[in-house]
Amino acid sequence: MIQEFDFAVLDYIQEHIRCVFLDWLMPKVTMLGNGGILCIALTVLFMLMRSRRKCGFSLAAGLFLSGLVGNLMLKNIVARDRPCWINDSVDMLIRIPRDYSFPSGHTMLCFTVAVVLFCYDRKIGIPAIIAAAAVGFSRLYLYVHFPTDVFAGMLIGILLGILASFTVKKLWSTAEIEKEVVHE
Repeated sequence: MIQEFDFAVLDYIQEHIRCVFLDWLMPKVTMLGNGGILCIALTVLFMLMRSRRKCGFSLAAGLFLSGLVGNLMLKNIVARDRPCWINDSVDMLIRIPRDYSFPSGHTMLCFTVAVVLFCYDRKIGIPAIIAAAAVGFSRLYLYVHFPTDVFAGMLIGILLGILASFTVKKLWSTAEIEKEVVHE
């Protein structure tokens, strides 16, 4: 039942939305989540900036949780085949991934980062959330994830972003209070 819905959405995208411009654009959009390279670079940059250091640590926590929960645990526990493994009749625009499909790691990582950014600065967070949604759509367009993979990646990413931000903010304020007590 769920897989029928998933394939109906993917088939709709292939039949009614796919076009030359998006064939060019979507592989570039999906690269925002490739290997977390951009997210890691942003994390390091923020950790080096005194004014953004707390956010940088939250990003680092979010990246760690995202990799652990999504890519190391859930993908291997659920072990869901990708749509392009099941239906190989679709012309692929990117290399076929070799890891499992559920949840979408690209989507989860991008939403984790976007939510952390939103928790610290909405002016940066809102465009980041839009970019994360575009990455999620790109995974559907490129036929490498089912809609339920992307939806789960989005939800998990949101939760991990909130958890990372809340935890680091709490630990940071505790450390600042302890620092004040020591200096008195």
